[in-house]
Amino acid sequence: MIPHPETRRVLTPFILPTVVLLPLLAGGLYFVWPLVPGGVQRVLISLVAVIAFAAGNAAYLVWLERKVCAHIQRRIGPKEVGPFGLIQPVVDGIKLMSKQLLIPKGVDKPLFMVAPLLVLVPAIMSFVTIPFSEDLVARNINVGLLMIFAFASVNVLGLLLGGWGSNNKYAVIAAARAVSQNVAYEIPMLITVITMVMVTHTLNLNEIVIQQDGSFWNWYLFRFSASPLMPVAFLIFFICSLAETNRAPFDLGEAESELVAGFHTEYSGMGFGVFFMGEYANIVIGSSLAVILFLGGWQSPVSFLADGFWWFLLKMYFLIFCVMWIRWTYPRTTLWGLLNLSWKVLIPLSLINLLLTSFMVKVWPLLMGAS
Repeated sequence: MIPHPETRRVLTPFILPTVVLLPLLAGGLYFVWPLVPGGVQRVLISLVAVIAFAAGNAAYLVWLERKVCAHIQRRIGPKEVGPFGLIQPVVDGIKLMSKQLLIPKGVDKPLFMVAPLLVLVPAIMSFVTIPFSEDLVARNINVGLLMIFAFASVNVLGLLLGGWGSNNKYAVIAAARAVSQNVAYEIPMLITVITMVMVTHTLNLNEIVIQQDGSFWNWYLFRFSASPLMPVAFLIFFICSLAETNRAPFDLGEAESELVAGFHTEYSGMGFGVFFMGEYANIVIGSSLAVILFLGGWQSPVSFLADGFWWFLLKMYFLIFCVMWIRWTYPRTTLWGLLNLSWKVLIPLSLINLLLTSFMVKVWPLLMGAS
């Protein structure tokens, strides 16, 4: 297959440096790597693996979303650059990195430059404690669930600083929307997580998955003995993860029909790219947490099939597909409609579920024991 002219134009300047530098890098690693202590080797391998996984997902989830939306809208999607357009994300990434990062006059330069990093870096750090299987985890931390939500709380600061530092009225309005949205939807999400911690008695993600061992009826999604509203809890968590990642129909912070491009209006090149890498990384993390808390993690849905990381990935990418499906099915909602959904529906439902779960976990066993 003859490469597309645009592909050749973008890739040509990178071919010679790649051919020269890769052998030098490989040779240096061959001689230096044995001298590095084992603990440092593990940290470096985990760091490289996490960054590669996050970057690969960001690149190819964009390709997948373009294909999904194309088929929903009866189009073809990317097809010119590589077979089925599979090289398109590589070309797009190189093109973004080769573009000039413009800093407009009048911006708050430190805030403007640090905002994209505050969106991406916490998302990448959250991957450290995600268990893809019992042994495939960068770091098994006892408070892994708490750590992920601690890092997730930094994301909204990146959106706020990006809008405020841009010195642009549309970006500031979008940042205010993003903050109000994140605050509103963090409350029912955290109440739901507290409910799950009450049921599992742990913040360790590995232990939560191990407790769902067996067939699919052991998953917490169907654990009606803990709460009859477990499917509702899953739905609340999934809706909140959509809102927390600013995905349609909850993308009021990026409403291009009203706010040009939202909080990243003034960003170009990789400044714009880093914001979107952070968004897709957060989608992966939200889907991963839903899989861990409700869908059994790496556990097989039936006992006669082997457990493994492939089950985790299959469930996770199915939820990601649902996220894309929802985006291209439902229109963008209004700001007051979005906030009313949280304050008037999701928060009361999550509180009812919390109280019911408290009763089922703490009071019901005592009543049954007394009888």
